[in-house]
Parts: sequence; C-alpha cells; structure tokens
Amino acid sequence: MSSILHNGAGEENSRPDVLVHVAANVRRLRQAAGLSQQALAEAAGVSRRMLVSVERGDVNVSLATLDRLAEALGVIFHVLVQPPETEDSAHIDEIAWAGHSPQSHGRLLASKAAREVELWRWQLAPGERYDSEADPAGWHEMIVVVEGTLTLRIGEQVLTLAEGEFHVYPSDQAYAYCNEGEVPVGFIRNVLH
Repeated sequence: MSSILHNGAGEENSRPDVLVHVAANVRRLRQAAGLSQQALAEAAGVSRRMLVSVERGDVNVSLATLDRLAEALGVIFHVLVQPPETEDSAHIDEIAWAGHSPQSHGRLLASKAAREVELWRWQLAPGERYDSEADPAGWHEMIVVVEGTLTLRIGEQVLTLAEGEFHVYPSDQAYAYCNEGEVPVGFIRNVLH
C-alpha cells in the first residue's frame, strides 16, 4: 500500500476528490480522538507540517504515510480515502493514485476491514511506471492482467504478465508496475493481510 497519491498531470488548479476526502477524514478523526495536530503527527511519525498539508488537502502524500496516519487514528486505511459521508461501507470506488498520463491511475474499488483486504483496478499508459516501497511483513498482492502486458518488478525479479495471466507475491520488498509496451495495460490488484 505504499504508493504515491498525487494530482497527476495537468490538474494544477484542482484537487482530486480523494485528497479532499483524506483532508476531511483526517481532520474529523483527529478532532474526534481529541488529538492536536502535533500529537497525531508524532504518533504517526510524520512532521506537523506534513499533517497540516494533509488536512488542507494540498499535498502529494504517499499511501504509506496515509497508512501510518490511519494506524495512529485507530482506523483502517480505506476510512481515510472514502467520502466522509460514507460510513462503514466496503464500497470505495475512488482514484487513489494518478500517474503522469491521464490514462494512468489506481482506483481503490473496495476494502474490507475484517481481514484487511483491498481490491484495486489499475490502468497504466505506455511508458508509465509505478514504484512502491516494501509493505510490512505479512502483506501479499495478487495481480491479474485484463488487457495489455504488465512488467512486474519485485526486488531483483522481473516478470512479464500478458492478458489473462496472474501472479501472487509477498509485497514486503520494493516492487514496481511498468508498462513497457505500446498499448495501455489494465490489471486488477488485490492486497491482502
């Protein structure tokens, strides 16, 4: 779950909905817990400046940072990215990662807190790459390619997955999704803990 959440190309004057949701949810949950910004920042291991920017919705924050904030607030990650008016729903359907191309994005479709499971739909334009830090021990990913060819880099291992192929791996090491082809790549990502 350690991926970059950012505005993407050409959206300098508008914020994606997910940044607005994260800002409102972090602020609401922090206040409900009776925490100051400094106290939450310390508990999550982030700077107060970062937290202020997150609560304003104007920062390109890593999903790993959001994970730490969720843990410090005592909630599951998806609670931070879903619309604030959505209470305890597994249905999210929000773009949580945007690449440089408007065709490239990772959409969190659903998450179930009982077992910490996330379902994502990803699209990568030709030449696009997504790099991730290692997830905590015990996390796994299942990737199913639905169109195009995905290059999956897991540590030093490089795999090429064509349409209809899948791979399951522990994600406790750095990994990357790459589209090294000439056509868009679409895949389903399931994250499990």
